[in-house]
Amino acid sequence: MALEVDVLIVFADKDNEAQKNELGWVSQFKKFLELMLYQVQGVKSNVVLKSEFDSITASKLDAVGVMVAVLSKDFIASGQCLDTLEAYNKAINGQDNRICKVMKSPLSYQEQPPRLRESIGYDMFQLDTETGAVKEYSDFFSQEAEKQYWMKLVDLAYDINETLMVLKGGAKTDVKNILKRKTIYLAETGHDLSVQRNIIKRELQRYGYLILPNQMLPIQVQDLEKSIKKDLAECAFSIHLVGSAYGEIPEGTEQSVVDIQNQLATEQSAINQKEKKEFSRLIWISPNLKNASERQAAFIESIRRDTEAQAGTEILQTPLEDFKNIMREKLIDVREKEKSEDFGGKAIYLVHDKVDEGDVKPFKDMIEKSGFKILNPAFEGDLLEVRKQHIDNLRQLDGAVIFKGKVNDQWVQMKVLDLLKAPGFGRNKPIKAKAIVATSSNKADLDNYKKNDMVLISGEANKSIESLKMFLQEFNP
Repeated sequence: MALEVDVLIVFADKDNEAQKNELGWVSQFKKFLELMLYQVQGVKSNVVLKSEFDSITASKLDAVGVMVAVLSKDFIASGQCLDTLEAYNKAINGQDNRICKVMKSPLSYQEQPPRLRESIGYDMFQLDTETGAVKEYSDFFSQEAEKQYWMKLVDLAYDINETLMVLKGGAKTDVKNILKRKTIYLAETGHDLSVQRNIIKRELQRYGYLILPNQMLPIQVQDLEKSIKKDLAECAFSIHLVGSAYGEIPEGTEQSVVDIQNQLATEQSAINQKEKKEFSRLIWISPNLKNASERQAAFIESIRRDTEAQAGTEILQTPLEDFKNIMREKLIDVREKEKSEDFGGKAIYLVHDKVDEGDVKPFKDMIEKSGFKILNPAFEGDLLEVRKQHIDNLRQLDGAVIFKGKVNDQWVQMKVLDLLKAPGFGRNKPIKAKAIVATSSNKADLDNYKKNDMVLISGEANKSIESLKMFLQEFNP
């Protein structure tokens, strides 16, 4: 599909009013989203702003890949914004995945446009959990912003990228590479757990897993069962979230989709066991089942009964965060431990561009001689493989050194932002040391990175190597 605009950001004028000679909120958001999309895609996306009074014809809306609606009370009060939203929805024939709602400020379910009420939102405001006070971020590089703003921005960029890949036909060309990754079957849930399922889905995708089902499920039970069996046969692991709601019931049966998926996963597990193929199941049952119907209670009891003697199946009824930690341990932490079990020292991610491979070599040699494991960026392979290596390094590193040779300041800024966003990629420990090494002919501006706890090392190569060596000695006494 030919697109004139990759992402159209629709907003109310008042939400982009600039203060103190700085960019307005929406303009700042656009700048960061462009950087994030570049990191995910490897190419620059065409991101366009459209305020409520900017004109765009219905024919041009056909050529917009994804619309991002910046929701606020001013957006809701703007007839022009709502008209644009409806016109775009009509132009794309109601494809939900092509409209993303970014919450600039909190809105109740009833306050939101009916078209977007059921959609997952990306909350971009700062909420004080103790007082309930809401305010906008003034420092986008603070610890608070790191936990909320940037993690949501990572989610948004990945979701937009998946949609654009499908629209542009990129998904088909990447199938062979995608299938190299572990594939997980993430079963549907009742309406009460839809948000939790989406959170887990995004987290697994950030770790490089392919999640099935990846399309709308059929409404007829016979077609539904065929689709589920086909997807399960491609997976080595299935995850099931069970709450109070029994789930949707397809045509031609009295069983819910949740029930059918669990039953067929049980059958697939038995098939794989006979064929001596890997297949594990992780089932989470919500601790809060006060509103569960008798039918749902019976379903849960059948899960417990039928899986007791089944190898490779584990049932957990714990707080969701505890379940997520266990899921990480089973799917992710074990994989990371296997990668690092042959090395007991600290790992330094030496971030550099291919153009600087020659200049960075003396620094690499010094780091290795100092007893550190070096994590290198990938330059070969397709975009998915290169990006996956980068994210794996961000999860594993103890310290990071960004080398600024022939690259420009924007490249350095994007790498610094990646370090800031590392928790959003699944990192669960702090980065103990961060440094930028700049060649004498291309110094970095220290003031740009002070607030990110970056140490700047610049000057003649031999002196820079000695300075970096001293810095690493302090980091690893």
